[in-house]
Amino acid sequence: MDLHLSTQPVLDWTGDCLAIGVTEADLPLSGGLADLDSKLSGVVQELIDESEFKAAADSSAVIRVGSSGPVRKLALIGLGKPEAMTLETLRRAGAIAARLAKKEKCKVVGMSLPTWNADTSLSAQGICEGALLALHEDNRFKSESDDKSFAIERIELIGYPNEAPAIARAQQVADGVILARELVAAPPNVATPAMLAETAEAIARDHGIEVEILEKEACEALGMGAFLGVAQASDLPPKFIHLTYKPTGTPRRKLAIIGKGLTFDSGGLNIKAGAGSMIEMMKFDMGGAAATLGAAKAIAQIKPDVEVHFISAAAENMISGNALHPGDIITASNGKTIEVNNTDAEGRLTLADALVFAEKLGLDAMIDLATLTGACIVALGDSIAGLWSPDDTLAGEIEAASVTAGEKLWRMPLEEKYFEGMKSLAADMKNTGPRFGGSITAALFLKQFVKETAWAHLDIAGPVWNERENAYNSPGATGYGVRTLVNWVLS
Repeated sequence: MDLHLSTQPVLDWTGDCLAIGVTEADLPLSGGLADLDSKLSGVVQELIDESEFKAAADSSAVIRVGSSGPVRKLALIGLGKPEAMTLETLRRAGAIAARLAKKEKCKVVGMSLPTWNADTSLSAQGICEGALLALHEDNRFKSESDDKSFAIERIELIGYPNEAPAIARAQQVADGVILARELVAAPPNVATPAMLAETAEAIARDHGIEVEILEKEACEALGMGAFLGVAQASDLPPKFIHLTYKPTGTPRRKLAIIGKGLTFDSGGLNIKAGAGSMIEMMKFDMGGAAATLGAAKAIAQIKPDVEVHFISAAAENMISGNALHPGDIITASNGKTIEVNNTDAEGRLTLADALVFAEKLGLDAMIDLATLTGACIVALGDSIAGLWSPDDTLAGEIEAASVTAGEKLWRMPLEEKYFEGMKSLAADMKNTGPRFGGSITAALFLKQFVKETAWAHLDIAGPVWNERENAYNSPGATGYGVRTLVNWVLS
């Protein structure tokens, strides 16, 4: 499917489906909509009347105009109250228009949507992101596609004649989100640690950035006892992935993105069992790594003036005669010792060594992303990620990046006294604390492996997977985090 900028005004556009954004203030018809209604012999008003269209946000209506005129079908996309319209409103409108046009079997689609906050560049990018993500279908593991008979061939954005760079940016970001979706959605017998490493190598090869894959022996030499302890029960070897994007010239900042890469989490000897354990969904436990690689793919194409390191300690958490025992003591690469009182709190162990590795790179700031705790889902539901950081400036940057991305998160407290519950009689710390405040104690655990670098932790356990269809996401993997990460790097 191709994205283009139309040089034609709305009244002169020709194609299969014309999708018009309508706010509540546009009703009753006035201005350009009234002119379009006149040109189409009253079809716009007829559609409004017959469908009782009120222009509420995320609503839509479609009507056939005719087969011989310049436009075959007309779609109205509700935007709600003008004062409440956000960039996310436009992103969702682009998605709704694209899905409606596909359902109506329209090959050439024109989208006429207003700008948000007078920012034509962000508006054009948002609309196109929504359309691209809405049209993505993942049928890799089906013997027959659900819908192999029809695809939109061309979308033309009307009213944004100078925004070719914004369309290119939308495609680059969507490439990253789609990669993240497909990694999370892939079954664990496909998305193995080796496959994540191969994906990183492909990104490096395709986009000319650096890649380093540390094998088990190299990780042993670096003292990564926490990471390797998690990996030791699996027949599949662990892979420590390090991608580096470097700009031409002196970088403005030096950043790192670290993603939890558990390609399958059985829980270890503390096996996930019983109703609600979600063991059948543990392919998504590498959602942080998927977002990291998706962001790498986008950033490598965008080429900002920022150096970015993309890191993931990829492994499986399995059960065998070599598995970690509850009660084992392991040593992380910074020398800190950890009593493993729960083998199902394994992601923080892999992240511990990844954070130590990243900080040695001399960074200005770093973020880790992880499907870390069910406690975060209990606290914030399945649509909002948790954010923890001791650095107000960094936290503010991430919050602003998420708003532009349309990816919801909420800053949570780092309550230092809660770490008291993680102290061990035999080691420096345990890997889990008391039942209550589990997402906070998980963040406090990670904090022990950061010395001076500005650091933030994102728990994305909720929004990484979507059980319900929304505007631009079918049920399944969402690719959550990629857009926020890209915006943060570019900020």
